[in-house]
Amino acid sequence: MLPETPRLPRLPRLLRLPRPRRLRSAALSVLAVCATLAALLLGVGAPQAAAASSLPCDVYAAAGTPCVAAHSLVRALYSSYNGSLYQVQRASDGATANIGLLSAGGYANAAAQDSFCSGTTCIITKIYDQSARHNDLTIEGAGGAGKADVGAPADALPVTVGGHQVYGLEISAGMGYRNDSTSGVATNGGAEGMYMVTSGTHVNGACCFDYGNAETNNKDTGNGHMDAINFGTECWFSPCYGQGPWVQADLENGLFQSDAGYSKNTSNTGTGQLPFVTALLKNNGQNHFALKYGNAQSGGLTTTYSGGEPTASGYSPMHQEGAIVLGTGGDNSNGSIGSFFEGVMTSGIPTDAADNTVQSNIVSVGYGGATGSTGTLGAGSEISLRATTSCCTGDYVRHQNDAGVVSAITSSSSSLDKNDATWIVRKGLADSSCVSFESRNYPGDFLRHYNYKLYRQPMDGTAQFRADATFCPQTGKSGTGTSFASYNYPTRYLRHYDYNLYIASDGGSNDFDSSTSWTNDVSWAVSSPWAP
Repeated sequence: MLPETPRLPRLPRLLRLPRPRRLRSAALSVLAVCATLAALLLGVGAPQAAAASSLPCDVYAAAGTPCVAAHSLVRALYSSYNGSLYQVQRASDGATANIGLLSAGGYANAAAQDSFCSGTTCIITKIYDQSARHNDLTIEGAGGAGKADVGAPADALPVTVGGHQVYGLEISAGMGYRNDSTSGVATNGGAEGMYMVTSGTHVNGACCFDYGNAETNNKDTGNGHMDAINFGTECWFSPCYGQGPWVQADLENGLFQSDAGYSKNTSNTGTGQLPFVTALLKNNGQNHFALKYGNAQSGGLTTTYSGGEPTASGYSPMHQEGAIVLGTGGDNSNGSIGSFFEGVMTSGIPTDAADNTVQSNIVSVGYGGATGSTGTLGAGSEISLRATTSCCTGDYVRHQNDAGVVSAITSSSSSLDKNDATWIVRKGLADSSCVSFESRNYPGDFLRHYNYKLYRQPMDGTAQFRADATFCPQTGKSGTGTSFASYNYPTRYLRHYDYNLYIASDGGSNDFDSSTSWTNDVSWAVSSPWAP
């Protein structure tokens, strides 16, 4: 077996209609108010979290801490919401389209994006706020630490949520979203909570993959002027324990794991490479903040810190300015990478009970669940690719240390090995008549070639990456199975050689171009996936 180990540093890359608004149901608002008044009149304390069937912002509203921002590319965050989730812009003609829901309170209509962007590429230009505050996010302008950002590619992060194929937001360096003129977001020591669903497989140690409250002028205006969740492997205050990534509080001029900055919790070694992570921060703006995280696919939340504000000056009370940032630091420090699926900000600090109910709801939707199709080269099908050469018929294409390799996989193999050997077929990133292979356990990472060798890397939206990650199926060169021609090197085919993967020609100066057993080495059996 070739066990997965922590990912290595990335290789250098090659050259690379206004939406209809729909307010929440007036009845829902009235019910929430009545529930709050009834609780107070009966002397039972703060309102309780709503039933688990409610969506996150329904839960927080019922708990007396309504959402003032609700952003998601994958689903509704209110059971009554039926508006747009995000806007895409087409490269071919600059036209835009709003991507909405399949039904009220449901999941994104990804097919509408696919249709609109067919034959060209699209970027995400706006992420709509589902709350009545309309705190929409647009591509971030220049700031004190970075030039104006660019939009993220709309198709970089396909994922299954609630049994539906949708798209998340995959941030590469130089991408970010912001709103400097908001409504209802905490300022000057106000209390607030926030969470986002992100990924532990697409992170780095650069500043700063944030979601939350930031400065209104895109500059660093001092301690306590931010209040945002940070997720990554940057350890600002030593010591940090483990390898991360960690959920931290970006309170400006520091990523905080405690009131001292550094971690006081030796058991907080980070989330590891969980494909989906719930990251949560709440802050009363005066003398207390807390950090939590959870596996967005199962289980509850873990509190890594709950205590006083940072002891340095400027943080108690806080001085939030009320802008909202996603993907960068408050001064547009934009060297980070990250994934974003959904997130909200609240007015006031949510109860732990409400947080727990929201986490249960997140888990219930099935982030990264099975696509419902297996064993074919149709888009969305989950597969494993088995070698057909007589030496290696038990070997499968898998990733290890970011590299594409083949190794033996059996029913007794570890779940990690089985996941590493499972791929989701996507329409070719450069040509929809061909295919691309997305990693099953690294959302948004695709099999691509670099210097003829195969690697697993995150899609960055460049034409070079799209071409390198696209393969065109044809009848197996050996007369059996399927061979995959490189889109941009059509005489080269996906081949295993000495347990590594290459795009190889039939004869050439490289060892992996050897004609010996070439036809068998480039012929693959498309099999049922090892991981469900």
